[in-house]
This record gives sequence, structure tokens and C-alpha cells, in this order.
Amino acid sequence: MKLTSVRKLVMTALFIALGLVLPSFFHMFGTGAAFLPMHIPVLLCGFLCGPLYGLACGMILPLVSSVLTGMPVLFPTGTAMVFELGTYGLMTGLLYKKLACVKGGVYISLVAAMLLGRAVSGIANSIFMGMAGKAYGMTAFLTGAFVTALPGILIQLVLIPPMVLLLRKVLNLNTK
Repeated sequence: MKLTSVRKLVMTALFIALGLVLPSFFHMFGTGAAFLPMHIPVLLCGFLCGPLYGLACGMILPLVSSVLTGMPVLFPTGTAMVFELGTYGLMTGLLYKKLACVKGGVYISLVAAMLLGRAVSGIANSIFMGMAGKAYGMTAFLTGAFVTALPGILIQLVLIPPMVLLLRKVLNLNTK
């Protein structure tokens, strides 16, 4: 195993650990759903470690969190989050790999990944909520994905890009 692979694996494990701690902190104040604390480590992992590590982080994190903390409830919410967060990690990694040299590439990658992840979330929630016998329509999707999540979306748009640029420089990570 190459040193870079070990480094990315360790970083991914750290992002998963961060994804377990951050939500617990935010849920103490009842702000977890609004601030989307589990999304931040997954997005960072995709940007810093690449698409496959980001995908793994995004798919593993909600499952481990559900088992260890009970948040999110495994089905239907946690199961839908596996697909949503997996999409975030995968897409930030894929898009940033292509757009890293483009001015504003980190923002373009982030916004596109956020939109794609929310689309996948809507589809997954529609399927899994339906399987659970719960209603999930367009109003529920728009409210959950955009209205309730607005503070978290703004935090991600403000914090993630400078963090990515700073961490890539500090950790001496190349863009390929």
C-alpha cells in the first residue's frame, strides 16, 4: 500500500470520527437538522482524499453513527443518508479533480455536489419513506433539503471552500 493511500485512509477515518462527534455537539443544542454537521466531514473528505474515499466516508458514516449513537434512525432516515452523503463525497472528489485548476473550482464543485446530493436524497427518501409507509412528497423534500437546511447550506458555502484550500496547502495535497 502506497504512503498516499495510507494517508488518505487515515484521513478518511478521522473524517468519519469527526462526523460522529460534530452531530452529537449540535444535537445537544437541538440544531442538528438545521446545521447539517454530518455533511461537513464528508464534503471535506471528498475534496481532500478523492472520490472513492469520499464515497466510502459518506456511506459508512450514517451507518456507524446510527449504530453507535442512534442518530440518525437507521431506517428510513439513515439508509437514505447513506446515498445522500455518499453522493456528496463522491461528487466533491470527482468534480474537484476536474475543476481544481479552474478559478472558483472549489465553489463550483461544492454547489454541484450539494445539488446532486439533495436530488439523490429526495429520491432515496421517497423510496424508503414509501417502504416505511410514510408520506414524502415534493413539499417535504423542498422543506427538508432547502428550507430547514438553509443554515447548514450557508455554513457549508462559507466554511468549506476556504477550509479545503487551506488544508490542501497545509497538508501538501496535490490536486490529482
